[in-house]
Amino acid sequence: MENEAPAAAKKVNLRRPDIMEAVQAQVVNHYRSDLVNRIRQNGGVLSMPGRLTVKLAKEFGFCYGVERAIDLAYAARQVFPPPTRIFLLGEIIHNPEVNRQISDMGIVSVSPKPDDAELAGLHLNSADVFIIPAFGTEVSTRRKIEALGCQTVDTTCGDVMSVWKRVRQYSKETVTSIIHGKAWHEETMATSSQARAYGSGHYLVVFTLAETDYVCNYILNGGNKEEFLAKFQGAYSEGFDPDQHLSAVGVANQTTMLRGETEEVQRRLRQAMTQKHGIANLEQHFRFFDTICGATQDRQDALEKLLLQPLDLLLVIGGYNSSNTSHLAEMGEAKLPTYFIKNAAKMEDDKLIHHYNQHTKLEDKTPNWLPPGNTTIGITAGASCPNNLIEDVIRRVFELRGISVQELLAG
Repeated sequence: MENEAPAAAKKVNLRRPDIMEAVQAQVVNHYRSDLVNRIRQNGGVLSMPGRLTVKLAKEFGFCYGVERAIDLAYAARQVFPPPTRIFLLGEIIHNPEVNRQISDMGIVSVSPKPDDAELAGLHLNSADVFIIPAFGTEVSTRRKIEALGCQTVDTTCGDVMSVWKRVRQYSKETVTSIIHGKAWHEETMATSSQARAYGSGHYLVVFTLAETDYVCNYILNGGNKEEFLAKFQGAYSEGFDPDQHLSAVGVANQTTMLRGETEEVQRRLRQAMTQKHGIANLEQHFRFFDTICGATQDRQDALEKLLLQPLDLLLVIGGYNSSNTSHLAEMGEAKLPTYFIKNAAKMEDDKLIHHYNQHTKLEDKTPNWLPPGNTTIGITAGASCPNNLIEDVIRRVFELRGISVQELLAG
């Protein structure tokens, strides 16, 4: 019937033992590395004394949330073989190799936030399946898919959902969420959508401490509202008014930000609200919770320890649009020559490396990047980088020195 309500989307449980056993075999085949495991067992070091040493950070590569998302995507293909159509909202994670493998299974990537025209062009029906990626998706997108009656496989990371819970609570209490993150990142867009979907709250996204200071100054002294809104265009909720909606704020964050920076955002906003309203009234005007992802923090802590050791340079491996990887590169850049690469092919030879520049958003070419003589290289990787890509990089750096990893291990 023309006015009949669409069937509710069916959520699918894919974690049956028989399915997951088959999935694990596929995932291990695609992404594992015996070499990386052996180096880990050797204290994270592989060395040809006097020539070249590679030191791995203690924690790197796939985190639990990423592993779970990949497992569920592979399981979806097991449970729904062709000709069933499976669509993925954007990328499952921010790693081109993993997304290529997903695509090779016949899973079709669509926009992270498909509009009505794109969805209509897919000619969807209740047999079609949508995968929600590890970053989650905006509430409006989820509701569109549910209204179409498609089956859904939700791989949203649990740490991301913990942030959503906080933002929803702020919203119900008419508290504005100030989200430390990148307004253009899928996770932050998904998180910010929670602020308007379940209550009367608003949101504002701040990326830098300078932006935080601008907000704090506005809280304390007021300012030009038009200038404020222009400065944060695209980073606040519809109807947000800084003159009204900064009287009560709660801090949240994109889970992959630097912990120290998020803590500083919290500290500065708390100080501003204390100065504005008094310590006795602080609870009415300021809230915060620690919502940094544990795996993100583990990788940052491990790199911090690695950087205390004598190193000549650092290689950071991961997708260029990976937030947690970009922060690892940022940490390295503050200490020593650091090269952010997505795979081993970026090391053209010992005279030239292609690496991502986070400031220009372009690849740079650096000559003579590998120093002559005895060299120690630190290596880490983002939470979305598989071990096989890390192995490729390790093999390549030894190859550039004319050293066979197999002979080194045999010796």
